Amino acid sequence: MADEEFNLNDFKSNPSGDDGMSNDFQPNDVPDRPRSAADLEAVYDIPVQVSAVLGKAHMQVNQLLKLGRGAVVELDRKVGEAIDIYVNNRLVARGEVVVVEERLGVTMTEIIKSERN
Repeated sequence: MADEEFNLNDFKSNPSGDDGMSNDFQPNDVPDRPRSAADLEAVYDIPVQVSAVLGKAHMQVNQLLKLGRGAVVELDRKVGEAIDIYVNNRLVARGEVVVVEERLGVTMTEIIKSERN
């Protein structure tokens, strides 16, 4: 491949508009986020993993090996404190544990908005 030199002026737009390139692009031409539930129909059937984390604990392997039936592992959360809700290992919300018939459930109390880069 031959070495080529480029001049910054080579990349400046031609004010006469005859450079063969269209200048019709407008910032409003970029598609926005979905505006309704119908716009999301294509992703409705994609499976995701939802996890509700009551709390976490850190321990050494020797402590872990000593655990047996009836052992209590103290978590880093207090009674009544919100639990973390993850979707595909990404924190998306916080909530509270509820009982639905004979099963545990989660009520979302706060949606976590993440900064996207």
